[in-house]
Amino acid sequence: LLSKPVCFSLMSLSKGLLNGEMAQFQEVMRQQLETSMHTELEKLLDTATGADKEVSKKDFEGFKKLFHRFLQVKGPSVEWSKIHRPPEDSIQPYEKIVARGLPDSVAESLNKLVVVKLNGGLGTSMGCKGPKSLISVRNENTFLDLTVQQIEHLNKTYNTDVPLVLMNSFNTDEDTKKILQKYTHHRVKIHTFNQSRYPRINKESLLPVATDMGMTGQNADVWYPPGHGDIYASFYNSGLLDQLIAEGKEYIFVSNIDNLGATVDLHILHHLVSRVPNGKRCEFIMEVTDKTRADVKGGTLIQYDGKLRLLEIAQVPKAHVDEFKSVTKFKIFNTNNLWISLGAIKRLQEQNAMDMEIIVNPKTLDGGQNVIQLETAVGAAIKSFDNAMGINVPRSRFLPVKTVSDLLLVMSNLYSLEAGSLTMSQKREFPTTPHIKLGSSFNKVQEYQNRFESIPDMLELDHLTVSGDVTFGKQVSLKGTVIIIANHGDRIDIPAGTILENKIVSGNLRILDH
Repeated sequence: LLSKPVCFSLMSLSKGLLNGEMAQFQEVMRQQLETSMHTELEKLLDTATGADKEVSKKDFEGFKKLFHRFLQVKGPSVEWSKIHRPPEDSIQPYEKIVARGLPDSVAESLNKLVVVKLNGGLGTSMGCKGPKSLISVRNENTFLDLTVQQIEHLNKTYNTDVPLVLMNSFNTDEDTKKILQKYTHHRVKIHTFNQSRYPRINKESLLPVATDMGMTGQNADVWYPPGHGDIYASFYNSGLLDQLIAEGKEYIFVSNIDNLGATVDLHILHHLVSRVPNGKRCEFIMEVTDKTRADVKGGTLIQYDGKLRLLEIAQVPKAHVDEFKSVTKFKIFNTNNLWISLGAIKRLQEQNAMDMEIIVNPKTLDGGQNVIQLETAVGAAIKSFDNAMGINVPRSRFLPVKTVSDLLLVMSNLYSLEAGSLTMSQKREFPTTPHIKLGSSFNKVQEYQNRFESIPDMLELDHLTVSGDVTFGKQVSLKGTVIIIANHGDRIDIPAGTILENKIVSGNLRILDH
């Protein structure tokens, strides 16, 4: 009989061989999948013509890199034990940035800036067709109108030339370009470029579900824009990045077009263009803000392997999700308002050094087919930039309109509108916004508009929940906590001029003190 140590060494040797063979087998499988993917992409390209073919060829080069990285990834992208809180000086309070004051030459800094809005999304979540940026949000002004007004106001006030760049997707490009004609006489130069168009891949075979480069009929839902992390490659590939650098532009301010709080901040811009004590400029600023219970899923900044890094909930191991959502451990979240050096983007693109985690987004197509789409997030690249930092900004710089409940908030007298910017009314006695939850009867913008004869006075509102078939007359006033629930088959009409303060309204308009 073999002695025990010999048995163990043989067992570990055979295990090592098995592991080695398994790794070799997995590598062969990966290579086969990549070869198959390249073959399928070439077949798709053969169905494209003219300029479209060249654009798609560039898109597919980016997709191949993403797919290659996707096949290489083993296990979670972060080790929980290596996560640390960022050093104190890596996330500065906004008040400290403001305390430094502004230079005499604000115009000089502004002339180095480009405003970029992420404009790839559709208004489907709010029951609208076409680009979300074309939905009216205030006094018949759309998200895009407000953006143009803000930048035009800057250019007129400081006699500057801050251009607006829209990153469109194939879903929004055509409709957006049609509408841009109306801004011809505004004092804002507007440029556009398109996000890439990537193929959705079958969850089982990991091959494209598209049969040709067409985008209608059976190919209507087989393509996708690959998340806002695609901004770096598509901006670079469009030639616009080089054009703006040649014009003397140095930084971009990037934000979601539906975040109405994301306006150009002169203090942050000044901090960005100033040299830090070590003589190096900051290449990347992420605006973060304090987390509330409504933001527990938002990405947060961490220190990891000696670098500032964005941690998204999708990267968190299941066992630590509750810890990630904790407001005490992770106190801030990413607003997706980012200030980035154009020169640094160019350098990292040319060195192929832009490092972003892959987000695997599963979808089910209308026919029931399970697919995945590979995406990246713009903020995830923070670890690739030098002297990156966070600034903890006031909550007012994060005012996203994702739902009709958000829309009610920004249309109300809680905010005043001036030169395209919304600011909290001075008549509101506390700085927090009320919590608003409108039921499914209000999901679509059209339905919502039909249910309000005018937007209620909400200056003293803390919480509003509305469920069921409910309509509001003119000049209704809501204060404190108001809950209105129409049971199935009932309808509640709140008469014009009604004041509801700390009330529960249910059934057939019984008003109860709360």
